[in-house]
Amino acid sequence: MATLADLRDRENPMPIDRAKAVAEVATVLINSAKVEVEYLKVTKRKTGEFFRPGKVVENGGPNG
Repeated sequence: MATLADLRDRENPMPIDRAKAVAEVATVLINSAKVEVEYLKVTKRKTGEFFRPGKVVENGGPNG
């Protein structure tokens, strides 16, 4: 979410190439999550192997 705020900051804009890189990484994460959800449906499991619940720290990153 901090990255989205950075993108909207008109006084200190994020470079276009960095914004595109962030968007590409976000796309990969979203697609990975979609695959994980489909895997859970097919295998009738409740938990997956890749995405696991975690604690979020103030900067938005995972904790541990």
